[in-house]
Amino acid sequence: MTMKRSKTASATLVLATLTVSLALTACNPSRQVYTHGYQVNDQALALVPEGSSREQVLLTLGTPSTTQTEPDGTETFYYISQRKERPVAFLAAQVVDQRVLAVNMDQNDQVEQIANYGLKDGKVFDFIGRVTPTGGKELSFVGQLLNAAGSINPGNVLGR
Repeated sequence: MTMKRSKTASATLVLATLTVSLALTACNPSRQVYTHGYQVNDQALALVPEGSSREQVLLTLGTPSTTQTEPDGTETFYYISQRKERPVAFLAAQVVDQRVLAVNMDQNDQVEQIANYGLKDGKVFDFIGRVTPTGGKELSFVGQLLNAAGSINPGNVLGR
């Protein structure tokens, strides 16, 4: 009979522990949110309209995450941010939002265009211009290689 009581007491203790831990979790949600990179501030963004100088952009938005300089002298500043959430402390964090603020400068070091890219319904979307950019003929190096690989005729390569 003592054996039966100890099993019942153990089961009750386990049940009580689970109940208390679930109650504490409900009272204190453990959802953690992490932000990385540049967080877009709409007020700061309003201070750098088209036509602003390079210096004004750097003073207002800070140093970009990365830049790209084209052969024609134009430059693009990229401010990259990411937001992750972890629903429970022991689970891996999942990316819930990722943004890229692109500030295009012309040859005179003035803002030509600003785009705030992110994902909307699984597609790249410009939250400023409200458009989904299309690739058209603009292909990356890897895209050009893959495109060229699909258009190679094996007969011409082998001399047939």
